[in-house]
Order: sequence, then C-alpha cells, then structure tokens
Amino acid sequence: MTDWDFTTDVLIVGSGGGGMTAALVAKKAGLDVILIEKSETYGGSTALSGGGVWVPNNYLLEKNGVEDSMEKARTYLDNTVGDRVSSEFKDAYLANAPKMIDWLRENTITKFLFVPNYSDYHPERPGGIAKGRALEGKPFNGRKLKKDLQYLNKLPYDVPLGISFSISEYHDLGMIMSTWAGKWTALKAGMRAIFGLITRRRHLTLGNALIGRLRKSMQDENIPLWLNTPFEDLILENKEVVGVIAKKEGKEVRIKAEKGVILAAGGFPHNLEMREKYHPKPIVTEWTSAHSGNTGDVILSGMKHGAAVDLMDDAWWGPSSKPVDELPFFHVGERGYPGGIMVNKAGKRFTNESASYVVVVHDMYEKHSEEIPHVPCYFIFDKRFKSKYMFGLIFPGMKFPEKYYETGYVKTAETLEELAKKIDVNGKNLVDTVNQFNDFAKKGKDEDFGRGDSAYDNYYGDPKVKPNPNLYPLEKPPFYSVEFVPGDLGTKGGLVTNEHAQVLRKNGSIIEGLYAVGNSSSSVMGNSYPGPGATVGPTMTFGYIAANHISKKK
Repeated sequence: MTDWDFTTDVLIVGSGGGGMTAALVAKKAGLDVILIEKSETYGGSTALSGGGVWVPNNYLLEKNGVEDSMEKARTYLDNTVGDRVSSEFKDAYLANAPKMIDWLRENTITKFLFVPNYSDYHPERPGGIAKGRALEGKPFNGRKLKKDLQYLNKLPYDVPLGISFSISEYHDLGMIMSTWAGKWTALKAGMRAIFGLITRRRHLTLGNALIGRLRKSMQDENIPLWLNTPFEDLILENKEVVGVIAKKEGKEVRIKAEKGVILAAGGFPHNLEMREKYHPKPIVTEWTSAHSGNTGDVILSGMKHGAAVDLMDDAWWGPSSKPVDELPFFHVGERGYPGGIMVNKAGKRFTNESASYVVVVHDMYEKHSEEIPHVPCYFIFDKRFKSKYMFGLIFPGMKFPEKYYETGYVKTAETLEELAKKIDVNGKNLVDTVNQFNDFAKKGKDEDFGRGDSAYDNYYGDPKVKPNPNLYPLEKPPFYSVEFVPGDLGTKGGLVTNEHAQVLRKNGSIIEGLYAVGNSSSSVMGNSYPGPGATVGPTMTFGYIAANHISKKK
C-alpha cells in the first residue's frame, strides 16, 4: 500500500498505563510515536482504578523492611497462577517489572510510593508477603497538565467534601471511628481539600495520579496523543502488521507503523455480545467498573487476522453494587470490616467475605444455580456497622441518600425476619446464619470459611476488634441489605502473547509487527489475582517490554 495518511515508527492504541509507558520508552529510544485513543478523554481504566502497581522485588521494598527476590516471587506465582501460563511469560514479568519502575522514575516525572502492609492476596501461600509488594503513583498536582487536565478520565465517584486520598489513606479513612490513624488521615484529607480550594491546586491521587504523571511526561517528550481517534482494523502485508485503519475527525485514515503496532486498548467489558458468548451467566455490561471505551475492538480485529485468544471466560472480578442512575461501586474495604456478611438467595453465607474480590466472585458464579441463586447475593449489616465504618463513600455518621431507600438500593428493617421478606430470602435461614456468625465472632474463629485467618483479610479489618479483626456480631437494629453483583475492573481474556508481548497465532507462530499488552492480551496472572495492582503492573510492564523489543529491531 502506498496511500498512507500518516507514518510513524510505533503506533500505540489506547492511552492507559500500558500505552503511555510504551510510548515513553519508545520515544526515549529515539523512535517516532503516535498514540491514538478512541475516547474524548485519556487514561483508560488505569485512570479510573486505585492506581496500585503490583511489582515484586521493587526498589522500595528493601527500604521499607520487606525482603523479596525474584526467586521468592516466582515461588509465589507458581503457587497462585500455577501452570495456567508459561514459566517464560511469568519470568518475563518478574524480571522486567522492577526494571520498568526504575526506568520510569529515572527517565520521567513518574514517582512511586510504597503502600505499607497492603498484603499480597494470598500471603499464606509459599512466596507470599504479608507486608505486600504494592506501589502507587505519588500524588500529583493536576494543574501541571494545563489544558490537558480537562481531558483526564475523572475518578468515577464524587467523594464528599471534595476529599482526595491515596490507597493507604483510603485504608485509614475506613477506620476513622476506631483508630487515631483514621482520625488523623481524615483531618489531613480535609485540610488538603481546603488548601486546594484556596490555592486551586488539583491534588490527583489513585489512578489519576499515575496517569497524570505519565501524561505530563508525554507532554515533556512531545509525544502526540490523538483523542477521538477510534481504532477500526489492522493492516497486514504478507501476514505482517504494517499499520492500522482509524477514524480521525470523522474521516477514515491509514496510519503506517514502520516498526510495530502496540495494542493497549483494554478488554471487552462493555461488549455485551462478547460477554454473553464467553462469560458465565448472568452477566450484563452495567456491572463493570472499567472504562466505557473498552469494547474489545482490538481483540476482535486480532482474532479476524488469525490471532489466538485465551482466558476469555474470566475477568478481574469483584463484588459490586449498582445504585439506580449511578455507576457501579466496586466493594473492597466493606467486606473486610467486622460486622457484615454476604448471603445467597437461601439466606446462607457461602464464602469468606473478606477474601480477595476475584475469589469471592469466583465463588458466586461457581455456586450459583437456579435452585439457589448466588447472583445477585446480599450484603447484610447492622446499625453498629453503619455508624462505625464506610459503605461505599458514605462515611460513618452520614445518612444514606433518601433515593437509596426509595429505589430499593438499600433495604432496611428492625428485624432480620422482616429484612428477609424485603429481599425475598429464607427468613429462618437468615436468622440461623446470623446467629451462627455471631457465635463465630464471639469465639474469634470463622469455622465455616476461615474469615480473618489471612493477613489480607486483616488489612481491612478493625485492629480494635479482638480476637479477630474481621468478625463482630450483627445484633443492633435496624438491619440493612444491599444487593451485590459480580462486577469487574475489566476482562482478563485477550490476544495470546509471548514473553516479548508479541501476538501469536493459534499454531504458536508470531504475527510480526503486532504487540498486545494489558487487558487487550491474555493475562500473565492466569485465573488468579496475586496482589493489589496485578492488573496495572502487567500492562505497564509489558508496555515497557514491547517498546524495548521494537526499539531493538533493525
């Protein structure tokens, strides 16, 4: 083909953490780069996330008294991911993730903080670390982005009083009524909000901080970012990818990529047809917390041109709730706070509520049946829980909005029997379940599901509650119920890649010129979720790997 509208060395599709990292690495290697984004805003699902980055053996671990090594991390992945993905794929991640972090902090304004005590999700398994391996982007003044600040994907929830918080601060805020650390964090966050109003400083945290720093680094390198430019298809010559067809300013354009195309456009959480084809039932697109632009376009194009796919039936699941006319809320801390339980339609507990969110939703789907539905299930708590802990972003002492009751998002009753009627579950079973749970709480031992036995469970527990920080009786009326559904942070299945992030065909051969990272690719984490940031860590790492591999091409 000779009718190219634009030519570059590297064409990147998608402006999340993986795409931006790849763009920076390629540019620093002396290559011309164009990054295209279908939406009118940038940052993808990374910007909407907590911004955690799970990186074993990173430079901040030793500084914070955490012993780690590649061998220890490999042992852990072998005992979580297992042989679901190849050892070469896992080793590529383990070897390059800390290098990616070092490269970014040495070559860009991207800075990181250690998230203290945010445990691996299975710390009791060989190689696991209770003190955690997670990093997060250092908070950033969004005003430095100038006019580009308005195009940053905003965090999905309006926090009361305009308060912003980091991952570790969110943890402490959850304990505002229990610990001095919680009270101090609330005061600090409030003062910061007031200071921001006075000075017009935009204090970016979580995924916004990470993407904000990456975007500012791209500005410093003059890397083109084309918004409102949706990908349409790959262009191949002699079975090699040489460019893409996109739509720019409403016009179809052909962009030649002389050295490679990197697909970093997320998965297919907002593509109902794909979800119904691959995922367990029931499933809808309204439950996902992923960016709305994630509709699987690049995955479908790759498949059309012979690429293999894997893990298409899985996702980065998490129990979520869906207020009427609001975005879904992905529940993390609430399930760890003592005094709340999850029950199925029979009114019975079925899982360790405090476990990793992927584990809980796997249990929801695996145990779901027409006879005893587990989708949806119900989160049950009492007045004490409501007055002591956060639910969503409703702080202790704050009332639920009246519309939550009017729409049935929150149901409440003075007795468990009455609550059972309102949510149509077996009343006797619910009473028996709560009584048994209360006995476990008083003993400090969950004899059914081991809640509180793991350091991960304890991270969101209440340290003032003894002997088990995750268990406390439900005894104080009124009682509350919120319907929980299997939400997700994105889909996990995608194009199969090798250790260089190159896309493979079904026969294992390489599609030359084509790379895929993040949720556009089949996850290096297999069906597991080893730790906080195990979504963002791999997309950035394989973005780094892909750009380095391309830069070494002759």
